[in-house]
Amino acid sequence: MTASGSALADYPERPLTLIVPWAAGGGTDATARTIARALEEELGQNVNVVNRTGGSGVVGHTAMINAEPDGYTIGLATGEVNMMHWLGLTNLTYEDFTPIAQINYDFPGIQVAADSPYGTLEELLDAIRSEPKGTFTASGTGQGGVWHLAFAGFLMDQGIPADKVIWIPSEGAAPAMTELVSGGIDIVPSSVPEARSMIEAGRVKSFAVMSPERIPSFPDVPTTNELIGSSYQVGEWRGIAGPKGMDPEVVATLESALEAAYNSDTYQGFMSQQGFGTEWRNAEEFGQLMKEMDGVFGEIVEQVGLAN
Repeated sequence: MTASGSALADYPERPLTLIVPWAAGGGTDATARTIARALEEELGQNVNVVNRTGGSGVVGHTAMINAEPDGYTIGLATGEVNMMHWLGLTNLTYEDFTPIAQINYDFPGIQVAADSPYGTLEELLDAIRSEPKGTFTASGTGQGGVWHLAFAGFLMDQGIPADKVIWIPSEGAAPAMTELVSGGIDIVPSSVPEARSMIEAGRVKSFAVMSPERIPSFPDVPTTNELIGSSYQVGEWRGIAGPKGMDPEVVATLESALEAAYNSDTYQGFMSQQGFGTEWRNAEEFGQLMKEMDGVFGEIVEQVGLAN
């Protein structure tokens, strides 16, 4: 066996760092910390989570691709990889990463205040079609963020101009929900779990979720396909990735350990309890998803008028 082969056989010999491009306390951070705990059990090494925030995800994702490709610094990449460069925020693209595995996918729901004058998704869409541009406002993330672009794509799918509903930037779904119940905005197309507390308090209702099946933790929320026959599905993926140029044997070791971690009670139990979506893709399949979604988001960004 060669020296390099011997070294690889011992991987990992020391703790790993898992970069998270979003703040502590959010859904991405919680997902990262849970998969890190499960991954530690599989690898026999500590996996230290480091939050590198800023630039709408640019700072953390840049740190991932600039790391040494030795398998000791990896990251929880998010769907913003497919958006940031189209928005002119960075030059990095999915091609700058080594995909290892996808572990999560959350679909957007369509939430309105409980006292909204619209009782169904169909009524809301009819009103958006018939009223002048700017009559309706929506929020749930920053300008050009995942829920903004996913909702704009849904409007396009329904034959409605992508920019007909005005997007009000926010720091996330939580502040947008507060604005929704106070009457400041009309729609929050975030993931349904992010609306859970307001739904349970009876202050928000979720008309539908843009997913292939109902979410098990929200069985009363129908899919858009059930209600209006729309098979449009664009949401937020999250997966483990590293910098370009990683050794295939290291990637294979991580991929195998991540699959076991993904299937563990630690990870599945937490994600189910929170209502977050679990979706597995191996390294090759994850790379294909990143490529496919890059084209989808590029078209939406163009239609919304945010392309740079």
